[in-house]
Amino acid sequence: MLDDSNKTADPDQLNSGSMETESSLSDFGRKIFKGDKVIWVVFILLCIISLVEIFSATSTIVYRQQNMWGPILRHAMFLIGGVGVILLIHNIPYRYFSSLIFVLIGAVVLLILTPFIGVSVNGADRWISFMGFTIQPSEIAKISLMGTIAFLLSKQNGENDALLFRWMIGLMVVVCGIIAMDNLSTALLLFGICYLLMFIGNVKFMRLLKVAGLGIGALLLFVLMLNVMPDKWTDSGALSRLGTWKNRITNFSTHKELSEEEYYTITDENYQVAHAKIAIANGGVVGVFPGNSTERDFLPQAYSDFIYAIIIEEMGLLGGLFVLMLYVIILIRAGMIARKSEKLFPKYLVLGSALMLSMQAFINMAVAVNFIPVTGQPLPLVSRGGTSTLITCAYFGLILSADRFGIGKKKEEYPHKTESGEKDEEEHERNDPSIERERVDKLENNVEFEIIQV
Repeated sequence: MLDDSNKTADPDQLNSGSMETESSLSDFGRKIFKGDKVIWVVFILLCIISLVEIFSATSTIVYRQQNMWGPILRHAMFLIGGVGVILLIHNIPYRYFSSLIFVLIGAVVLLILTPFIGVSVNGADRWISFMGFTIQPSEIAKISLMGTIAFLLSKQNGENDALLFRWMIGLMVVVCGIIAMDNLSTALLLFGICYLLMFIGNVKFMRLLKVAGLGIGALLLFVLMLNVMPDKWTDSGALSRLGTWKNRITNFSTHKELSEEEYYTITDENYQVAHAKIAIANGGVVGVFPGNSTERDFLPQAYSDFIYAIIIEEMGLLGGLFVLMLYVIILIRAGMIARKSEKLFPKYLVLGSALMLSMQAFINMAVAVNFIPVTGQPLPLVSRGGTSTLITCAYFGLILSADRFGIGKKKEEYPHKTESGEKDEEEHERNDPSIERERVDKLENNVEFEIIQV
């Protein structure tokens, strides 16, 4: 007699089991990774590129620490933490982000305390050490100021525009002024993005024009002051950052006037830019492939400020264009999400987040190809960093939250109810973000935002 245990399993049962497994995995993915799928795909691609390039570009850190896996494991942990940040934020309705004003107050306090209790990293006092971790308050200030400006813009009603405009300009001047004392490029970037967000938010053109005129005048006065200031004043001490910016502007504006021999001579002043050019030249069209870069051993910030040059060296011009297009896609997709948003606050929130990500990326790339002076801006999500990586992921979370709760969707109707129909409808209401959005809108319409004029 034949043993029944040796009988071949039913193919239909195997197929149905595999289909149920695939369905459960897809359902799990839909429950976890909610929101715009294109944004999620771009995020995952940037994470993959970041892991590959950081593993390659941290050769100098590996040499110092004698630990090949230490730097990449550290970066991978921050990326995993960033995914957790996204999963947390994109499940929070956008109306709760109006409380970013309180985060901004805390960030300003940290910015004020940084020169006194902060630690120096790469010659700059921009970090605060806490329980073994270093926190960069300027990154927290960037996202909180952007969210606050987006909220104030959404509360314009024609009668309080002048008051809100004064509040926005006042906050921008105070926050960016504090940041500028040690990080001028970040301050200019933040002010520019908030200014652009005000333009998008229908602030009166004449008011914006006056601010632009004052800003241009202040910038020209600053450059003039750098040119007439004696070098001994900026060699050391509190004004040393002014000397750094003076050298960067001078080197960038005069490099075209150098002779051929001077142009190709690598000095302390042009060391970073020269090796970035060499990396780009080595890359060609298709690159030397990851792990084969030579300039990673010469560029001081190959894993941060100049990682785009390493990307071009290892992935070629095609890889560089691919990374550029990922940030362009973020900007385009955010515009599509904003256009479909019913409320003004999520519209401005998603646009501000996308502008912060894309503009910072474009500035980093422009520095790498010597289009603008060296600024020290990392490439969002790709460059190595702790606070910057987590805050960058927070921007992605804000975009996904605005997409989930800010876009109007038709409520599904139940044609009939079964014995468990009421339970199904209750489960549907708990899982459907559009129903949650309707509840949020009802609550939001009952809340009156008041500003006490001092």
